[in-house]
Amino acid sequence: MDQNAAIIEKAIAGSLNIIEQDREKEIISRRFGLSGPKETLEQIGDMLTITRERVRQLEKAILIRLRIGSEEGTIEGLAAAEKIIVRNLTEMGRVARVSNLADKIYGRKTTATEQAALAFIGSISASLALVEENDRYYPSVGIAEYGDERTIKERADEIVSVIKKAKKPVTVDELDNQLDYEHPSHIEAIASISKDLATLNGLWGLTKWPTVNPKNIRDKIYVVLENKKEPMHFADIAEAISESDFKRKNVTVQAIHNELIKDPRFVLIGRGIYALDSWGYKKGTVSDIIVDILKKANDPLTREQIVKEVLHARKVKETTILLNLQNKKLFKKVDKNSYTLA
Repeated sequence: MDQNAAIIEKAIAGSLNIIEQDREKEIISRRFGLSGPKETLEQIGDMLTITRERVRQLEKAILIRLRIGSEEGTIEGLAAAEKIIVRNLTEMGRVARVSNLADKIYGRKTTATEQAALAFIGSISASLALVEENDRYYPSVGIAEYGDERTIKERADEIVSVIKKAKKPVTVDELDNQLDYEHPSHIEAIASISKDLATLNGLWGLTKWPTVNPKNIRDKIYVVLENKKEPMHFADIAEAISESDFKRKNVTVQAIHNELIKDPRFVLIGRGIYALDSWGYKKGTVSDIIVDILKKANDPLTREQIVKEVLHARKVKETTILLNLQNKKLFKKVDKNSYTLA
């Protein structure tokens, strides 16, 4: 067994050993998921044939005794486990999601039971602050010296507020300019515990913003094009997604092409080449583009002028533009080299 894992396990065993009654050990073990899936008060009450409220009362009393034991240093192995957790939290910005903290301490992807062990230690340790999971926060652990659960949540909410006011994703350095933290890494650590926030490619934004939290293929295409800031072929978009930091990036070229066709945000401007409509591109054929150019000009334009304007809007060959100009139903030749609308 890995040394850190052995130390954590010893701390869990030491904590359970100071609980005298087997029923109370069962309650704590099941509530935190120390030996299996976490269970609700109702589930434990049904198993022990006691009420939900009684389970809650017993859990509260047991945790108080364990916290006293932690402060007095009477729990075998706990101090060593606290040292490992605090050291890793210091490297991670003083607070971290339980899952990320566990993965770092164990040096691999951890199980729910291993993560539960760290959450349990965080709940009884005087050196640590446990942030319990709810709709707005991930289960997290912080160094108590720098703030309790309430303080950590307030700081996370402050970051959410700053980003909401910005109305667009921002970098950690931009957040650092508006917040009072010792180091930008502390801001990133606090932000990571909020379910209201997401990050991608160095930018932090609201979870509902697809630019930092793309939920489907279309959103991922948008992010790739937005980051590239220039038109791309659909095959190159597929390759960019497969090489990205997206959570799910196994996509086919055909799936990418299908989504590009369906979404009005994406404009076909050449053979398989797409751009964002927000860049000023409009849907339509080459003939449609020429019509639009001549309408705006309000005067005849030379062949060269038309070609130049079309190439700003479409990645096509010059000969394609000239062929479209031969459509006499749409365009009329004014002189040897100029055209207007028919």
